[in-house]
Amino acid sequence: MGAMQQAATVQVALAQINSTVGALAANAALIRQQAEQAHAAGADILVTPELSLAGYPPEDLLLRPGFIAACAAQLQELMQQCGALRGLHLLVGHPLARDGKLYNAVSVLHEGHLLGVYCKQELPNNAVFDEKRYFDAGHVPLVFEVKGMRFGVNICEDSWFAGPPAAARAAGAQVLLAPNGSPFHMNKQDLRYQVMREHVSSLGLPLVYVNLVGGQDELVFDGGSFVLDAQGEVKARMAQFESGQLLVRFEAPASAVGQPHPAPHIPPQSVAPDLAVEAQVYQALVCGVRDYVGKNGFPGAIIGLSGGVDSALTLAVAVDALGAGKVRAVMMPSPYTAEISLLDSREMVQTLGVQYDEIAIANAMEIYTGMLGPLFAGRKEDTTEENIQARIRGTLLMALSNKFGSIVLTTGNKSEMAVGYCTLYGDMAGGFAVIKDLAKTLVYRVCAWRNAQGQVIPERILTRAPSAELRPNQTDQDSLPPYEVLDAIMQMFMEENRSQAEIIAAGYTQADVARVTRLIRINEYKRRQAPIGIRITHRGFGRDWRYPVTQRYAD
Repeated sequence: MGAMQQAATVQVALAQINSTVGALAANAALIRQQAEQAHAAGADILVTPELSLAGYPPEDLLLRPGFIAACAAQLQELMQQCGALRGLHLLVGHPLARDGKLYNAVSVLHEGHLLGVYCKQELPNNAVFDEKRYFDAGHVPLVFEVKGMRFGVNICEDSWFAGPPAAARAAGAQVLLAPNGSPFHMNKQDLRYQVMREHVSSLGLPLVYVNLVGGQDELVFDGGSFVLDAQGEVKARMAQFESGQLLVRFEAPASAVGQPHPAPHIPPQSVAPDLAVEAQVYQALVCGVRDYVGKNGFPGAIIGLSGGVDSALTLAVAVDALGAGKVRAVMMPSPYTAEISLLDSREMVQTLGVQYDEIAIANAMEIYTGMLGPLFAGRKEDTTEENIQARIRGTLLMALSNKFGSIVLTTGNKSEMAVGYCTLYGDMAGGFAVIKDLAKTLVYRVCAWRNAQGQVIPERILTRAPSAELRPNQTDQDSLPPYEVLDAIMQMFMEENRSQAEIIAAGYTQADVARVTRLIRINEYKRRQAPIGIRITHRGFGRDWRYPVTQRYAD
């Protein structure tokens, strides 16, 4: 091209939206509303997230021909509906069936016509992703021109590798547009910046990174969409865990002698502040609960309070996610429940303004003891009697759920799930495990952060020794190593795949390491029967932890 004359400014709108898997008409209406908003604001391009029309991830819906056909029909309808938005180039993500293959695709719609289609080249097949189960890989770059400026398209994982961005650059792209379905885990945003700078900005390409927001089963998508200039500097960033739209200007350089595809200039734009890790985790929990309850049509949530830190955090999250009017807390004291547990629970529900019930379980315990007494004759009391208490409570909570339709939110944390310090059909009974992926030490940090925003959790809950209160004077540390030790060993073994020898070398005793790792191994059968829960680490029990229940390996 040689010397390049001044081109008009191109305005790109980032649509950080919350699609729902399979809600094709609703998703199309949301995209259309975003397109109308962008057009009214003067946008030339609107970028929506990965698979924005279908919702992400659709999983085995992609194996149903009817679903693929419905997506194609909805795309055609959306293209026609947006045809009157003159000048707007709309990027929509959808599955694409072509020549007997299925692709993860983005279509560029322009004034009622299909301008081009890009098919994802790099298909992630690790952690929570299994896209090779569903999709074939594309191989052809897509570059389109708007007002003399050339835009290339990558989809999510493509820009985590060197090949697809380089192919777009070689095809003439001056700016890379990257629709994403990138799920949250702690410190994920910093990792995104690092990788995008390595594989995109190193080519001299500015990047428009548009991410999904919202909860989908275990996964939470945090948004945090951003724009990097050709040097990798953040020029614009949207808030995490919030839907919205952001308009970003790209200005072509006045001249570019000897540069066939010069990078445009990006004036300073809106940059949302970074969130502390504890704030990110809390907002992820709120987002996950709000969408799981709302998208599945539950009228509200029920939580069994214990007077402990786990149920306190779960209650706070539920109220912030759903509102106090949709949350019911139930305290079920036994003869071993401390008076301070009752007092702290009453104080918290009064502060939050939720419906609250107390159901004493002593009579039920006596009935069970009477029924089982002849069968247990001659045997000492042990965890069997403790677990009966938990199962009575689980039965009561599920009865309330059945009668009123609200979902039971379980309150177990990752440390307990790891070592099996939980009761099948007892405290594990419920529909959604809110803090399933939070280690106990992180639970306390997140509680402290939430109280710093306005105290809702009584201070005594955060300072007293944690206890299941299933026998006199019980504390968690009677059965477990200190949580600081347990959580560290769990992280190294479960999240980082480090060997026992490596963990011992890090300063932990052989006895503690052997004990914790053994408990993790032998309690897989419990975790397989646990409710799904929100993932906030890079490896949680669930989608990205697939260990056999029946196995004999111990390193």
